[in-house]
Amino acid sequence: MTPAPKPRLPAWTATLTWKAAVFITVMCCALAALLGALVHVSVTNQTVGQARDHALDRLDEATKAYEAGARLGPLAGVDPPELPDSLRRLAAAGERGTMVSSHTKAPTMWAAGPVDGGRALAVELDYAQGARTIDGLDRAIVGSSVLAIGATLLVGAFAVTRVTRRLHATARVARRISRGDLDARVGDPRTRNPARHQDEVAAVAGALDSMASSLQLKLLSEQRFTADVAHELRTPLTGLHAAAELLPPGRPTELVRDRVAALRTLTEDLLEISRLDARSERVDLDDNWLGPLAERVVRGSGTETEVTVVRDVCVLTDRRRLERVLGNLVANAHRHGRPPVVLTVDGPVITVRDHGEGFPDYLLEGGPQRFRTEGGAKGHGLGLTIALGQTEVLGGTLGFTNAEDDGAIATLTLPSPDQGP
Repeated sequence: MTPAPKPRLPAWTATLTWKAAVFITVMCCALAALLGALVHVSVTNQTVGQARDHALDRLDEATKAYEAGARLGPLAGVDPPELPDSLRRLAAAGERGTMVSSHTKAPTMWAAGPVDGGRALAVELDYAQGARTIDGLDRAIVGSSVLAIGATLLVGAFAVTRVTRRLHATARVARRISRGDLDARVGDPRTRNPARHQDEVAAVAGALDSMASSLQLKLLSEQRFTADVAHELRTPLTGLHAAAELLPPGRPTELVRDRVAALRTLTEDLLEISRLDARSERVDLDDNWLGPLAERVVRGSGTETEVTVVRDVCVLTDRRRLERVLGNLVANAHRHGRPPVVLTVDGPVITVRDHGEGFPDYLLEGGPQRFRTEGGAKGHGLGLTIALGQTEVLGGTLGFTNAEDDGAIATLTLPSPDQGP
């Protein structure tokens, strides 16, 4: 049997604000309970002590009156029936003592001592005022504790919220950087003045900004290097291509021309990726029907690709860039998958599916990566990278999934006809 899953707490209970609120509440309650108990015990001891001293003084006066044969006061008597049994036994044993009793509705302080014949002489005092004092003190302690806990919670929540708000802002910037937005910065004001003392949140924000700046400089340096290399290779490759065309016909000439063409394609791809990285691409918008455009791309690819138009639509887009994206997706499906390859147009959504082994796990998790292929497949891994970059320029999205019955599916979603890219 599969064990039942353990109940999980709501997601908000994992937040720092909630944990801080619980901690502050528990500590305030514990402190209020401790202070309240100390005050209660101290005041109770003082109140009871004063009433006990007064009762013993009255007992001394009653004892002197009893020994002198004088009449006892109205609150004194020998063996009164209301006297608590424990105090009666104490007096019978020859000891004096006091005790608070509630034999009537009002609390009473009793004091008793021994007299002749094993009897007990007792006096009683009204203890209602002392009891009311203690009850009023207890209510004041509870009320002040509630107010103190509420005020502390408000102040603590305000302070913690300020910290968590800064942490959330730092986390949002970190996620933007992880998505490729290297211009994102936290910009915590506490990090702008080096002479100002920084707390831990400001230190994390400053470290994140420094990391993003360093990473951006390194990536820009690599992009410039790639663009410079690709640009410098164009001139000698053009000459090499012209020289290859002058070679006599034959198998060696075909091999040379094929390698030169592959090198020129790689160089052009690197230049295109450099322009995409530099965000220097500009779209040339025009109205285009997706059905005829998809058929034109398939004819230009020279592959056996089935085109299915479920719902044709006219979109405002850059025809050249869209053809580039679809051409790369069709070429990738034939290069790395197996036929049949189907290109489907359903409104602004275009899918390209093959029936091969599907996309590798790394591509499904993190998207296409440059110069990375698996399983000994041919290619440089730039086709899907360029397709993804051009899709972003067009304002669309490009997703990669695997079909349940084998095959890779690339889904291109363009902006709907009523909105631009």
